[in-house]
Amino acid sequence: MNHAMSFVTMNLVTMMYLIASVCFIQALKGLSSPATARRGNAFGITGMAIAAVTTVALILKLKEQQTGGMGLTLVIVGIVTGGAIGAYLAKTVEMTKMPELVAAMHSLIGLAAVCIAVAAVSEPWAFNIAEPGQALPIGNRFELFIGTFVGAITFSGSVIAFGKLSGKYKFRLFQGAPVSFKGQHMLNLVLALVMVGLGLVFCFADGVQPAWTPFVVMAIIAFALGVLIIIPIGGADMPVVVSMLNSYSGWAAAGIGFSLNNSMLIIAGSLVGSSGAILSYIMCKAMNRSFFNVILGGFGGDAPAAGAAGAQEQRPVKSGSADDAAFIMGNAETVIIVPGYGLAVARAQHSLKELVEKLTHKGVTVKYAIHPVAGRMPGHMNVLLAEAEVPYDQVFEMEDINGEFGQTDVVLVLGANDVVNPAAKDPKSPIAGMPILEAYKAKSIIVNKRSMASGYAGLDNDLFYQANTMMVFGDAKKVIEDMLKAVE
Repeated sequence: MNHAMSFVTMNLVTMMYLIASVCFIQALKGLSSPATARRGNAFGITGMAIAAVTTVALILKLKEQQTGGMGLTLVIVGIVTGGAIGAYLAKTVEMTKMPELVAAMHSLIGLAAVCIAVAAVSEPWAFNIAEPGQALPIGNRFELFIGTFVGAITFSGSVIAFGKLSGKYKFRLFQGAPVSFKGQHMLNLVLALVMVGLGLVFCFADGVQPAWTPFVVMAIIAFALGVLIIIPIGGADMPVVVSMLNSYSGWAAAGIGFSLNNSMLIIAGSLVGSSGAILSYIMCKAMNRSFFNVILGGFGGDAPAAGAAGAQEQRPVKSGSADDAAFIMGNAETVIIVPGYGLAVARAQHSLKELVEKLTHKGVTVKYAIHPVAGRMPGHMNVLLAEAEVPYDQVFEMEDINGEFGQTDVVLVLGANDVVNPAAKDPKSPIAGMPILEAYKAKSIIVNKRSMASGYAGLDNDLFYQANTMMVFGDAKKVIEDMLKAVE
């Protein structure tokens, strides 16, 4: 009877995990477009709720067959505490801080993978991996080894990415500029080989007791590698870093899922890992980077050269007021708006929507052009505009709108820099080959920035010095509000 009950219970758990997995797949599908992103989020929340409730129910069922222990209490405390912190952060985080919040979440996933691996190696019978007094199977050791080093790299790498994105800390490793030294890549290679070697020693060690020394040293090296592969990456490449760390966190979870024979972790981790890798590939194409260099942490090494090449030149620029800009746009037939990080910093998206509504009322056709890596993370500008409830049919991706700039009367660039820099068309430029929004082809260009400072890539922007470009200096929100009054 107990055996039959156990069989029914496990089948029910498997079915619930399958339903949760379908929800996760639908979540990814929904998040592929701004128009369906809310529905995708709803699917994701539903899937995670099903998985969490099923896990708690399974623990309750197992607890009926055992006595003592704090397992269920700790699980509930973890869910309540983590859920409360997550809800608070989601409610209070500013749009400009979203990228570093994502990096922080990735670090927690990596650390969780390491902690679970340590627990599984210490007491494998508690996870039904091996019976008491028996050695861990080699296959499980290999899975735990992979989950541990990927999780460790994800944790420490995400911590560095968080520091670079935050920009609050004076510690050199957290600065936006790349940190490099002689022999850095060779050191990374040696550490990686030693890490793999120690992992193999752990996997094939004889005896019932686990080989803790190679396991612990391997984990320490992995933590160090996470730091070393991220510090040489400059701030301009942070969107790709965030995407790649997202992929790493997924693979770490999947690796642990195999060890624990948990289908939910395997499926969810694989979805996150594969989708993150695909997104990273798309980001690399958008920034003209090598995908394999990203994986190895080797890209960004040319950033210092880029910074040197991008020293500010003393060239004349044409500047104007918000009233001038409003007059030009109000008399145009077509306007394309290019949002950037400066718009997010000023939290000017709601005022911008009002301006667009007034221009549309005057008969002006207005569209938004989104570069894949605008902002500090993939999709940053899409989320920003969605927060202001900008109609999705006005928002266009780079490949869909680039052909229209040549026939556009006015392009309004708000806080964007590198993604509209015509220097990418110069074969000698450090960003040569990087796909850009071709704003320079428009009849008139209006650029709003606080100053002439360079973007994350550290390069002077040739767009600012074109004869048909007018610079409007100031905070984006203040400038847009002044434009609103002038349009009225």
